[in-house]
Amino acid sequence: MGFARTCSVALVGVDGVVVEVQADLEPGLATFTLVGLPDKSLVESRDRVRAAVVNSGIDWPQRKLTVGLSPASVPKSGSGFDLAVACAVLGAAELIDPRTLTDLVMIGELGLDGRVRPVRGVLPSVLAAAEAGHRQVVVAEQTASEAALVPGVSVLGVRSLRQLVAVLTDAPVPDEDPAEDGPAAALLAGLAVPGTGSAIPGAAGERQVDLAEVAGQTAARRALEVAAAGRHHLFFTGPPGAGKTMLAERLPGLLPPLTPQEALEATAVHSVAGTLPPGRPLVERPPYCAPHHSATTASLVGGGSGLPRPGAVSLAHHGVLFLDEAAECSARVLDALRQPLESGRVTVARAQGMMRMPARFLLVLAANPCPCGRHGSRGGGCECRPSSVRRYRSRLSGPLLDRVDLRVTVEPVTRAELISPTAHGESTAAVAARVRAARERAAARYAGTPWHTNSEVPGHELRTRWPTAPGALGRAEEDMERGLLTARGLDRVLRVAWTLADLAGHDRPTAEDVDGALELRTGVRRGAAPTGGRR
Repeated sequence: MGFARTCSVALVGVDGVVVEVQADLEPGLATFTLVGLPDKSLVESRDRVRAAVVNSGIDWPQRKLTVGLSPASVPKSGSGFDLAVACAVLGAAELIDPRTLTDLVMIGELGLDGRVRPVRGVLPSVLAAAEAGHRQVVVAEQTASEAALVPGVSVLGVRSLRQLVAVLTDAPVPDEDPAEDGPAAALLAGLAVPGTGSAIPGAAGERQVDLAEVAGQTAARRALEVAAAGRHHLFFTGPPGAGKTMLAERLPGLLPPLTPQEALEATAVHSVAGTLPPGRPLVERPPYCAPHHSATTASLVGGGSGLPRPGAVSLAHHGVLFLDEAAECSARVLDALRQPLESGRVTVARAQGMMRMPARFLLVLAANPCPCGRHGSRGGGCECRPSSVRRYRSRLSGPLLDRVDLRVTVEPVTRAELISPTAHGESTAAVAARVRAARERAAARYAGTPWHTNSEVPGHELRTRWPTAPGALGRAEEDMERGLLTARGLDRVLRVAWTLADLAGHDRPTAEDVDGALELRTGVRRGAAPTGGRR
């Protein structure tokens, strides 16, 4: 009788559970039994592992074989257990010293010819292994750089099962030419999931957009700057062709690069979703996700059959989620955003398990004012009935819009603004520098607290620990008394006022800052308060 064990990782969302892979050989009819709540792709590993071992020139044990995945109560899915199963079997057959396998964590799929193929979710898997105390992991060579992002973990990247067996038995490691492993695209096919609607800035072949390309739109450009500085949600409304999408696409360039912790969190989500570009294991810039307005609730917040998969709100974690033609989206889909907008995470429950995914994103909505898009425009020509206009605008519910800090009407660009050589404003780099300076002021103010940007701070904390200038909230309090602002709305006005103060270099918000925040939220000019132009 032979017994061996090693470890792998089961993923539920971006949360990993270290799984002990046990192999037991007993005299009897040659069978292969796999237990421990495996899914269909994991059950098929019996055939993949047997073929990989035989085609690697290693004898397959002709005895009764049982492989158990413990804890048995945790659902397990995917082909990433293949490498651990194969080594546990070889350890039970005493072809590998079982003692060398005990502390190893193995993550990789096996081809029928013995190649080790990469799988999705390597980074969160290695993070889970490190948190459980493991310090040695074995992965496919293509994902070794991703696994190496976790500090304190020794990573071994292998191309084939033959190489791994040679390392574990202190035999000469065969030098395999990567060309013999087949086309690189075929090896990486398991890492790519088409149709996610997610883009990571800086990907190969992607054109870099610049804010200097936008003509006119002073108020909208300023709203972008405020949104980036304080991470405030933004709603653009205006006729078709006014530049709403063009403006939203330039918002990620204004955001500061991700911190090391934010980069790991964003990379973990994209690793699970299969959207990491080949050769770029770390997401260093804020991601940008722009799903089509026909997106379903599952595609937006996560879900699907079996164990849920991350949705667009998680793919936009620490980045921008842009919903163009928001009024065309399903009202049920839009209202599903309300909970992640408040909590910064999404929890999806299914019969087979519950998934918790990070979802701290900057939301940008864009919509036309009516079905034809010409309502209230300078050229006129709107033929929509008043009831149609009301019905169209009601698709964006009040509770959702109450969570949006900035609401800006984007007017069509005039001919003079479009053709004038001086109509174009500042570049992305110039505005991003002011955004970074404002973020630094906020970070210094909130040092020692769990918050980093103004949008994260509870209103009670802002009112008590960081009060505004005396009398600065006068107009905001009047609006709340008249029912024009909710309590949540007043808190959000206060947060935007702090962002305007940070951009202006003020020690605390003045009445001018609060009036500017009110205007950005309501669109109504407050006395002589500026519209948010540069001070």
